[in-house]
Amino acid sequence: MTLLYLTYFFDPDLSAGSFRNTPFVDELARQLTPADTIHVITTQPNRYSSFSASAPAQEDRSPTNGARVWVERVCVPAHGTGMASQIRSFATYFRAVHRLTQDHQYDRVMASSSRLFTAFLGAQITRRQHSTLSLDIRDLFRESILDVLTNRVLKRILDPVLSAVERYTFGQAQQINLVSAGFRSYFNQYPKADYSFFTNGIDDEFLGAFHPTPDSQQQPPFRTILYAGNIGEGQGLHTIIPQAARLLGVNFRFVIIGDGGARHKLDAALAAEGVTNVALHPPVSRHELLDAYAQADYLLVHLNDRDAFKRVLPSKLFEYGATDKPILAGVSGHAAQFIRTHLDNTLLFAPGNAAELVRRINQTPYRRQTRSRFVQQFQRRTIMADMARHWLMSAPVAEQAALV
Repeated sequence: MTLLYLTYFFDPDLSAGSFRNTPFVDELARQLTPADTIHVITTQPNRYSSFSASAPAQEDRSPTNGARVWVERVCVPAHGTGMASQIRSFATYFRAVHRLTQDHQYDRVMASSSRLFTAFLGAQITRRQHSTLSLDIRDLFRESILDVLTNRVLKRILDPVLSAVERYTFGQAQQINLVSAGFRSYFNQYPKADYSFFTNGIDDEFLGAFHPTPDSQQQPPFRTILYAGNIGEGQGLHTIIPQAARLLGVNFRFVIIGDGGARHKLDAALAAEGVTNVALHPPVSRHELLDAYAQADYLLVHLNDRDAFKRVLPSKLFEYGATDKPILAGVSGHAAQFIRTHLDNTLLFAPGNAAELVRRINQTPYRRQTRSRFVQQFQRRTIMADMARHWLMSAPVAEQAALV
């Protein structure tokens, strides 16, 4: 059997997509045989302009026992945070995928997508080759982009276009995995696919990296609140951190590690508040990130106060949940429900409500606690193994014969 796997982000890039798709491809290879092939087409690392990593244009990633894995990385133009530059970069990937696949025949196309168009690309190739399509959907792009856009004319133009792309893409799929169960009602209009709900998970680097440490009897001069991740419109850091930093004062400091399209909004909001207890740093490697987690007192996750983000389950929760640090979570909807069910020692507050965040911190005694049950349930390796098994065992009849 020959599989095509499409993902815009892959190792060694720094993104939730890379951290998910790299171990999933490795797991697919382990569950297949040396007679099978997985052709991965991705991009050269490009997630952040402030972080660079080298990777070969072509790589044989085959395990000792398992399918052959051949990775091809497309070099895309450097892009900023604007929509136009990101479209140009994806267009380069889009054209390259069509070129790299035109002389190959695939039994199945698999695509992992947060911004819809990688999934759309997979649907196009599936239709051209009369193969089958499996999609891993990590975000609801149409709903999110329409919720964030303020230009009404642009929204009226984009809505029917994105609706048509969705109908074409999801209508082609035999299997759709939704990374958040909060997405399920959105997909009721596409009843023909086989649905699954394999979430993100905790990567091996974070397992066993944190142990409960009793607080010192001496109060530290300040508490550190760490945010590590994308600084985009979806995270809305500019709506919470400047005000919270001012209200908490010199006894607290915020450390922000990351980059993204709303960084300029955060910079402007910090300047407007005149706060000096916020430090911003560019993205770092995962090894350095572990050190930052170890030095922090609180870990912050936040989603903007928009209806679209009430369905989302932030991948950052799984990294944070592997630590023994209290989590500050400004989320609502499905993410808040998930936290109440699975994540102890989490202080929930309404998105964008700095006063409530400060009140929760001041009224809750500080404590550190390992989350053993959470770590056991949400290990990435186990989740990816179960998802690979589900996708392969629920293959169409013709593919089932190829697996025997």
